[in-house]
Amino acid sequence: MTELSGLYAITDAGLIAPEHFPAAISAALCGGAKIIQYRDKSSDREQRLQQATTIQSLCKQYGALLIINDDVELARDVDADGVHIGLDDQPIGEARAILGHERIIGVSCYNQLALAKQAVHDGADYIAFGSFFNSPTKPRAVSADVSLLQAARRFEVPLCAIGGITLENASTLIDAGADMVAVISAVFGSKDIELACRQFKQLFS
Repeated sequence: MTELSGLYAITDAGLIAPEHFPAAISAALCGGAKIIQYRDKSSDREQRLQQATTIQSLCKQYGALLIINDDVELARDVDADGVHIGLDDQPIGEARAILGHERIIGVSCYNQLALAKQAVHDGADYIAFGSFFNSPTKPRAVSADVSLLQAARRFEVPLCAIGGITLENASTLIDAGADMVAVISAVFGSKDIELACRQFKQLFS
């Protein structure tokens, strides 16, 4: 299985028109995104199933991982590599019961080490902290300090940083211990998605 590290690109329906969806995902993967998280809050189940299936096919082609945001059943239905859950989503145990032990479960821990400790105890494969910078996608997100990443190394699971991450500030998080940087706008809001991903990839080399 692909290592949990590198550029973690998250889709956003507001940045990717449905007709451009396959091309945008292909560009991100070609540019070096190691993980694609499919995040879509719409109620259009058919479209979500279709788009997630498209990403899964492309991820297999490029040797990348597909993580589904919040929807454990969709992750199961498209045979995704895993799911990412937050505070208000299904508990890790329930997600694990549905997906099995071979799938990845990532957990949002916001700015709280206590949540991270509990998530790791419950079997999370990686933990995510944020928002480290002002995020155009989630302007009301809680603020996280870079020191969280340094403190969280003790949990000995891969760490993901999220929130307003750009090419200019990502290195600060990587240097502090982030194994993955989760990026939305700086990838899918870019005029050249492939180039943006190549530039993020270089930060990990």
